[in-house]
Amino acid sequence: MQIGETIRKYRKERNMTQEEMAKRLGVTPPAVNKWENGNSYPDIMLLAPIARLLDISLDTLLSFRGELTDEEIRQIMSEADEKFKNHSYEEAFVFIRKMLEKYPNSEQLAWQLALMLDAHRIFGEVKEPEQYDLFITECYTRALESKNEDIRYKAAESLYNLWLRKEQYEEAEKCLEYMSRQNPERKRMQALVFGKTGRVQEAYKAYEELLLADYQMISMIFNSMYMLAVRDEDMEKARYYVEKQAGLAQLFEMGGYYEISGRLDLAVVEKDEKTIADTAEKMLSSVERIRDFTDSPLYGHLAFKEEEADLTAKMKQNLIRCFKDEDAFGFMKENVRWKKLMETL
Repeated sequence: MQIGETIRKYRKERNMTQEEMAKRLGVTPPAVNKWENGNSYPDIMLLAPIARLLDISLDTLLSFRGELTDEEIRQIMSEADEKFKNHSYEEAFVFIRKMLEKYPNSEQLAWQLALMLDAHRIFGEVKEPEQYDLFITECYTRALESKNEDIRYKAAESLYNLWLRKEQYEEAEKCLEYMSRQNPERKRMQALVFGKTGRVQEAYKAYEELLLADYQMISMIFNSMYMLAVRDEDMEKARYYVEKQAGLAQLFEMGGYYEISGRLDLAVVEKDEKTIADTAEKMLSSVERIRDFTDSPLYGHLAFKEEEADLTAKMKQNLIRCFKDEDAFGFMKENVRWKKLMETL
């Protein structure tokens, strides 16, 4: 923001007219008007009095701060949008270029205006859209240097998509270095580049890792929502989430154990003895196939660790100890079917 714009902004915030400001500073109202319109600048001896009058620092008055406010960025974006709606792409481009020359330190503005330019040349009718490549990529690259992680990520994603459209996959892959390796979206974007560049096995592996991670995350979410429903004593909703979790396990080919195990807790809460007995029997019979998902074609490119020889046996013993826990299943001890099951264990 230039000094004139700053004076106008803070003068209006204080509900002060140009005449009032001029009187307080000992100048004429036309002088204040010229400052605010950028036709002239205040005398250097007036800078401190102006700052004191407007209750701002000299740094603010002289626009020394490094970043625009969110409101200032919204205003510039609104003006740019108006240019695209009512003027040619070239005129909007000239406006954007001037704004970025005016505010060279705002990485967020650089990213947002570059994204606007990029989007309008994709969806609009622009002559020789490639002539704007250099400017747009330079803006994205400028935003990559931001100290703000969110801006860096958004700029990297935008630049990645630009290079992807141009089939410059090596450049697109470089953008991923600006993203956290823990971000699943980074892995998806990497997998896409793998596929585009003929690294098919790596692409499959990356996608399958995402599938397995997504199953685990969504399953935990359903379980958390189920617990909320139980806490609220909304058993209809609790049953709904349990069935969704079972369907999720089936969709991701996790195997029978995962498809039925979620029903046990709900059956215990509802004291549903038949479902408890059914579920316990199925869990005990399917625990030995708990790693069936490792043989699914969905995960055919993943290398799983070899199962420990006694792992399945340990899991089965843990299940048996759980079923024999008086605190959890004591109410089942008179159930004939449960007694027979316990006797076999």
